[in-house]
Parts: sequence; C-alpha cells; structure tokens
Amino acid sequence: MALTTSRAQHPDQPSDDGVDVARRLLDSSAQLSYDPLTEVDWDTPLDKNFHGASPEWSTLYGTAYWDEMTDAQRKELTRHEAASVACTGIWFEMILQQMILRDIYSKDPTDDTFQWALTEIADECRHSIMFARGAKKLGAPAYRPHRVAVELGRLFKTTAFGEAAYAAILVAEEVLDVMQRDWMRDERVAPFVRTINNIHVVEESRHMMFAREETRKHLARAGRVRRRVQAMLVAISAYVIVTSMVNPKVYANAGLDEERALREARANEHHKSMVRASCAGLMEFLSSAGLLTRPALFFYKRAHLI
Repeated sequence: MALTTSRAQHPDQPSDDGVDVARRLLDSSAQLSYDPLTEVDWDTPLDKNFHGASPEWSTLYGTAYWDEMTDAQRKELTRHEAASVACTGIWFEMILQQMILRDIYSKDPTDDTFQWALTEIADECRHSIMFARGAKKLGAPAYRPHRVAVELGRLFKTTAFGEAAYAAILVAEEVLDVMQRDWMRDERVAPFVRTINNIHVVEESRHMMFAREETRKHLARAGRVRRRVQAMLVAISAYVIVTSMVNPKVYANAGLDEERALREARANEHHKSMVRASCAGLMEFLSSAGLLTRPALFFYKRAHLI
C-alpha cells in the first residue's frame, strides 16, 4: 500500500503538513500492519521445489553458467541469494533504527512525527526477526557483509544526520522494494518467502514516504557545501549497501564453483540492468533533490544504480 501526498511539490520542499503526514502514517499503520510470527507459515517444512527469489533476479541469470546449471541448482542458488539479501537487510535495519533513535532523542514525544518514528522502529524490529527466521528456514548460514562494510556502517550510523541519514534509508528500501514486489507475486517462489516479501513491501511503503518527507525537510535548510558533502555520503552508503546484498559465499554454499560464479556475476549485464531499472524512481528523486552530484554519480555507476 503506497501513500502519496495529495499535491505535487518540489522535492527540496517539505510538505506544509509534515505533521499531518506522520498522523496519516500512524493511522495507516493502525489499520494495516502484520505480525510475522502469526502471518508467516513457519511450521511447514521447506519445499525445495520452490525458488527463494524470482530466477530473473539471480546474479547468474542470463549467464553461460546459469544455462549449464540444473533446475535444482538454480533453485538452491536463489534460496541462498534470498537469504543473503535478508541478512543484509537485517544489518541495515539495525543501522536505520539507531539513526532514527538518535534523530528523535531529544524531540517532543507528544508529536506525531516522534510517535511515527517509534512506530517505524517497531516495524523494523519485527522485520529483522522475520528476515532472520526466513533465512534460517531457507537453510542458509548467517551471511554477513564484508568486515569493511560492517565498520563503514558503524561509522555511518554514528555520524550521519539529517538528509544523509534519511536519504540513505530511502536508497536501501527503494532497491529492496522493486525486487520484493516481483518476488511476492511470483508463484515459483516459496510461499513463506512471498508472504515475507508482501509484509515488507506493505509496511516499507510507509517508511519510504517518511524518509522522502524527512529528506525534503532537512534539505530545505541545507546550503550548497553541506548538500554536496551529504550527496557523497549517501552515494557511498548506497554503493556499500547494494554491493553487500549478495555474499560471495552463496555460490560455494549452493554447490557452485565460487571463482567462476563470481566472475560471471560481476560481468552479468542482465542483473545490472535489473538493478538500474529498479532504481529509476529513486535516481529521479535524488536528482531533483540536488543529491545526484557529479562525484556522487561515480559511486552510483559503480553500483550499477544508474
């Protein structure tokens, strides 16, 4: 369920009714939220006749290696890739929660925006548990980002503020959103994975709206130098997030030749085009907001987001 403002506005400008946006998000959350512990079928054993993600989203789809793989190998690979994406999601959701808590730390608790921020954090806690249980049910190990990415994330969550924090949240959620919309509709994907994706898509639509609103609000008072610095921080964080989604170990764990799989995945133009297409709306927003500077473009291109 996607919520939109009732009138068009320039991305640099916060809406005149910013508090009303938070109120509407709170009302929406009260009307349509899920408890993954009861909504997801955790008890039925994993059926290995299903994929873990839409095959077209596999990092090897369209490569010579993919053509040589058996149907069972393809399904096993997509299950490991889905688990890796879920584990990366948990990592970033923990960063997200800390940034939001830091942002609202000393603000008015009676304000709707403060209360929505806490509601979003509660959502993210449920999502992280849901992703963790989903990855375990897929039979995958605990995939973690590279140590460098983990330490960069530690630095970012401690220092990022304002538009950099909220735009980075938007980047992570937008990339996942398009991907998961495909997975939740795909009958080739395991039913419990489709349910997980559906829950995440519905609830994250509200989080993305809030992130856009907060990005606009903070940019409204940002000068040229601050905007350029923040644009770089967002671009670097986008690069780290996107390149961390699929852990290289998924190939060996799926029974493939890791060296060859990595080589073909890195050269896979089909997957790069899928990622670019999923980010078209995000790049338009960042450009209109003045966050798509020339230096920032370098990192978005390296991550194949544009």
